[in-house]
Amino acid sequence: MPNPSDTLFKTLADPTRRAIFEQLCRKGEQTVGALTIQAGVSQPAVSKAIADMEYGLGVQLLQRSSRGVEPTRYGAALARRGQVVFNELNQGMKEIEHLADPTVGELRMGTTDPIAASIVAPIIETLQQQHPRVALHVATGDLSTLLFQVAAREVEFAVSRLNEEVALQGMAVEVLFHDAYVVVAGAQNPWVRRRGVELAQLLGEAWVMPPYDTVQGRQNAAAFRASGVEPPRQAVATLSLNLRNTLLATGRYLTMLPGFTLALAGKPSLLRAVPLALPQIQRPIGIVRLEGRALSPLGELFIARMRAATKGLTAR
Repeated sequence: MPNPSDTLFKTLADPTRRAIFEQLCRKGEQTVGALTIQAGVSQPAVSKAIADMEYGLGVQLLQRSSRGVEPTRYGAALARRGQVVFNELNQGMKEIEHLADPTVGELRMGTTDPIAASIVAPIIETLQQQHPRVALHVATGDLSTLLFQVAAREVEFAVSRLNEEVALQGMAVEVLFHDAYVVVAGAQNPWVRRRGVELAQLLGEAWVMPPYDTVQGRQNAAAFRASGVEPPRQAVATLSLNLRNTLLATGRYLTMLPGFTLALAGKPSLLRAVPLALPQIQRPIGIVRLEGRALSPLGELFIARMRAATKGLTAR
């Protein structure tokens, strides 16, 4: 009996079958017309390629309907694994390109918005000044979203605040530093110039923060409770950093941010910490990647620069 793996690779050795299968893996249900355009062959050729794939594997991979074709449960299982294979092959080609010429290459990584603005952006700027032909794709999201992208090999690694709500099975984790929250306002807010402020005094102010039913919001709420007060009413509940920063710049609003966002802010920053002492609930900021997955040379370079950029925060 032929080995199923040998049959699969023999089936996908044909460029037309491989192109069609890759499109289905990446995009799911499609019309035959769309597949025809993407594969650059005729509609009968697409139909024959699909039939050949199914004959070679001995199961029905796709089901036809008036809307087009979509994977069966067999096709869906193969597509899930196939997506990983295609991502790895593409990454391998980029790594070969980078090894052949260290001044070019592509890196796909994921991170949260605060880390992207405070840590990732300065590294990108200096890296691309030195290597203008390097391309970076930076996905942003919460830790759960980033872990899904890491597992699917859509990104090489992710950088995020870690928390106990999200499991990290199958992941290699490197903690860069630990960080606590600070209360932040715009530079024109009178609270930033006062001394001896207590958190209870600020509860009646206008707060702009993540909704309390999100991971970030729950962590903010925990910081308030650790100070002996209940979380305040949110004047504006949002995950939008642009909206938050715009409102803070008016000088009327307060928020709670990771301390590193101010520690790494450049001179033009319009945000200031309110001088009050919060309980030092330190949370780890770390790099997460798949266990056993080798990083590309560009990925290793980027992580080395992140270690250097955050080295001074480790002892805070």
